[in-house]
Amino acid sequence: MKSHRFLTLIAAAAALAILPARADNPLPDSIKQGGFAIGPQMWTFNHFTAFEGIAKAEEAGAKCIEFFPGQKLSLDRPNAKLHHTMTDDDMKALQDELAKHGIKAVNYGVVAGKDEAEWKQIFEFAKKMGLYGITTEDVGHIDIIEKLVKEYDIRVGYHEHGRQPLNRNYQVWDPNFVAQLVKDRDPRIGACADTGHWATSGLVPLDCLKILKGRIISVHLKDRKVVGKASEDVIYGTGISDVPAMLTELRAQNFQGNVSVEYEAKWMDNVGDVKTCINYVKSWGEAHP
Repeated sequence: MKSHRFLTLIAAAAALAILPARADNPLPDSIKQGGFAIGPQMWTFNHFTAFEGIAKAEEAGAKCIEFFPGQKLSLDRPNAKLHHTMTDDDMKALQDELAKHGIKAVNYGVVAGKDEAEWKQIFEFAKKMGLYGITTEDVGHIDIIEKLVKEYDIRVGYHEHGRQPLNRNYQVWDPNFVAQLVKDRDPRIGACADTGHWATSGLVPLDCLKILKGRIISVHLKDRKVVGKASEDVIYGTGISDVPAMLTELRAQNFQGNVSVEYEAKWMDNVGDVKTCINYVKSWGEAHP
């Protein structure tokens, strides 16, 4: 699966001498397990409200969480959604719920803004929530994003979904494209590495991490049974994605971002599997201090 072109680009990326993202707004050690700030991406619990998802994150043993836009907020606020346009009252209720369960919100996405005004609103939301980063696929507004990254000192990671063969305009699936997109930008702009979607695109996730060395802002860590087509996620270590090698590579890169368990399987009853994934990373870290 490793084409000559792909391996050549790996070597080229390694030689770029890219600076790591600044640490002016670092993730606290108190939320790290096994050396990583690992917790669920709330898409994992998208069949539930945000408040229910926060409780599930605590049940899974997480200390941090990544939000996505549009999730219903709570059963007692049926018209409210977790979104960068939410009211101050709803945001206060969300912050209180996080504190109640001992969970820190660290990231928000995948999100995009239609213009500079909405992107500023996204960054304001991230600042109020004390987030480390924002996740997007909005290539067209990267100049605006870079300006706001400098203003707010909040990181932005470019996420990828699976390759879309009939849509040549969709390029972020390719880590080489993302590496070129961000290489001359502020070092706080980089990649949200979704190892599952790379596998869907027929790529080797470990190779992709190497291509993006020094520019990985966050990770959606997934294990899969197959490569080259969409499939459900499986518990870390039971698929083909070589999770230990990926953790080793992230450690070698001095990766300091959040690792999200985005578990797209067993939607109504996946807390146990998420907990097992978190414990897998925790155990790996304890065995590799």
